[in-house]
Amino acid sequence: MGHSNSPYISSALQPPTERITLDAADREAAQQLLDGRHGDPFSFLGAHQADAEDDIVVRVFVPNARGVHMLARDGVRSIGEFSSTDFDGLFVIHLAQLEPYLLSIDWHGNAQLTEDPYSFGALLGDLDLHLIAEGRHRELGRCLGATHMEVDNVAGVRFAVWAPNAMRVSVVGDFNSWDGRRHPMRRRHAAGVWELFLPGVPIGTCYKYEIIGRDGNLLPLKADPMALQCEVSPKTASIVANTSPLHWTDQDWMARRPALQTAQAAVTIYEVHAASWMRLDDGRSPNWAELADRLIPYALDMGFTHLELLPIMEHPFGGSWGYQPLAQFAPSSRFGAPENFGLFVDRCHAAGLGVILDWVPAHFPGDAHGMARFDGTALYEYADSREGWHADWNTLIYNFGRHEVRGFLIASALFWLEHFHIDGLRVDAVASMLYRDYSRKHDEWLPNIHGGRENLEAIAFLKELNGIVGERCPGTVMIAEESTAWPGVTEPVHRDGLGFSFKWNMGWMHDSLHYMARDAIHRRYHHNEMTFGLIYAFSERFILPISHDEVVHGKGTLLSRMSGDQWQRFENLRAYLAFMWTHPGKKLLFMGCEIAQVHEWNHDAQVDWNALHDPMHRGVQNLVRDLNRLYREEGALHSGDADPAGFVWLIGDDYDNSVFAYMRQAEGTAPIVVICNMTPVMRLDYRVGMPHGGEWRELINTDGGYYGGANHGNLGTVMTQDIWSHGRPDSLSLTLPPLSVLILRGEQTG
Repeated sequence: MGHSNSPYISSALQPPTERITLDAADREAAQQLLDGRHGDPFSFLGAHQADAEDDIVVRVFVPNARGVHMLARDGVRSIGEFSSTDFDGLFVIHLAQLEPYLLSIDWHGNAQLTEDPYSFGALLGDLDLHLIAEGRHRELGRCLGATHMEVDNVAGVRFAVWAPNAMRVSVVGDFNSWDGRRHPMRRRHAAGVWELFLPGVPIGTCYKYEIIGRDGNLLPLKADPMALQCEVSPKTASIVANTSPLHWTDQDWMARRPALQTAQAAVTIYEVHAASWMRLDDGRSPNWAELADRLIPYALDMGFTHLELLPIMEHPFGGSWGYQPLAQFAPSSRFGAPENFGLFVDRCHAAGLGVILDWVPAHFPGDAHGMARFDGTALYEYADSREGWHADWNTLIYNFGRHEVRGFLIASALFWLEHFHIDGLRVDAVASMLYRDYSRKHDEWLPNIHGGRENLEAIAFLKELNGIVGERCPGTVMIAEESTAWPGVTEPVHRDGLGFSFKWNMGWMHDSLHYMARDAIHRRYHHNEMTFGLIYAFSERFILPISHDEVVHGKGTLLSRMSGDQWQRFENLRAYLAFMWTHPGKKLLFMGCEIAQVHEWNHDAQVDWNALHDPMHRGVQNLVRDLNRLYREEGALHSGDADPAGFVWLIGDDYDNSVFAYMRQAEGTAPIVVICNMTPVMRLDYRVGMPHGGEWRELINTDGGYYGGANHGNLGTVMTQDIWSHGRPDSLSLTLPPLSVLILRGEQTG
């Protein structure tokens, strides 16, 4: 027989009294309560003025209890014994006057001392309810979900959940033996929100909601969409989280952050799957503290400015890598409690590392305990499968046309940015949100009100989201994974753009990887795959992504995607990374790519760290470290990433030799010249017209021995000659190592 987690247990048990017979009205109300048809349990349970007599009647409904005794608030003085009734579980007492009281519930030998949940008034304010209904409540985490608080000096948890079409909602957990009859909630009709304060429930308690749909059917137990903490999969309950404010020491970082995340700043992002970056000696994934101990110093040593974590919002299936989340406000318990995640972020900031989270507002999984048909209706999702079903991922699509759903998602984004001091969100699958026919056949989608394919509701949501984030969280960044040519993704909302800070440059990634996969002898015919990206490189504020998607599902690794034999693959990879780091756009690299990982990413394993015993792999790691350092130190390489004036072609048409040469420049900084030789042939006396005369120094030569190359090159420095080339009066005669990139800086002007 279960009983509450309340620590107040009385040993003074009273014998059950004689049963009384309910009148017809009370019996009908009790039956409605039992059946889940009672519209307002607070109108029946708790203390009420008796209809026929000048006294107070108090009713409690505790199925399977043997008896109930009323005590004064001191827990000692007896007020009276409840009478049992001929309706199982219902107990009543009549009083001449009401005073604050406690209930001592006899669970057949064990007595539970507790306050009566139905003695507390409504807690959510009218303004909260109004804002929820309008989708404008920006702090849902403090009013919906499970909030530990004190009410009238009584500690407990206020539960609140949005389920407007439910006939009954009860909160269940260990505190009531998961019995949905025990704690039906109060419906707040204005917003379709149900609430109940349960005294004595401690932080750490597991709970769910038992919901009866409007058709009278009992639904599978539902986890809380607003949960701040969840059980570790495969368990599915929500957990009452500690909602105390986090202690932050990152004031200096927060003050400096706006300048560190602009289009002119050096931003290099290390994308990490927290569970599989590094396994501990016992084979398990690290918790947040252990990850901080290892990941932060590594990322700093490698010169990255930001970490980007694949979604850490709680998700039932680890194999989704977090991209099918069911708790948009809860850091995954796989790595520890929410406050431990806050400490991880604080430590990153103390070390000078920004933290970006992948965030998924496009879709959610259909697990029975989740948001799918949450109150028996299509509540969070579109009802019509032609709008509400993603066949690619077997997921449900959020109903962006519903105020409350938009408000839920916007509040989630703000929660991570404000509560956890996250520096930016990378919004997943934006293309799937923008188009109603995304990955659908012609008869599998519905047009918008104008007959078009654009999802007008999703577009409005994204604009609203980015506008609000810009207002409330200045200095943070919103990044779009958007794979089409949708115009104005990074244009401000007031100019009819979507309002993102940056966009992943998927076109550059696809074209350049296709080129690098080609045999070098054929590259002359596909020269434009490397040059075409510069036609649109400044149409948006771009991030160049080599992400997790490029090293899974049989694609192999970044190293294996390079053409040629083993030697050529390493040469190609080093050249490609240098091309990427000198190309306009911020940088993102998935874990393992920086060491030329041999095996395709496996989310159940770890980065192939053993590869670093091989000097070729260490050489690639050394190169990435130096590229990051150079990118940060040389303003010409980062401050003009979104400025057309920051890039100048020197040689863009040498198809036969597969050579490219270009200059990066910015006001107040020395220009950087980059020469790429994409064939395995060494080019001797290759002449390049330079922006000015004088000495030019090799900052990086990807064929250097430190990087695993053969040390061919120009001995570190080279002087221009007064020989016209490529329309310029000064030129260099260079040795271009095979499959290599040279990065040069002018030491003086001529």
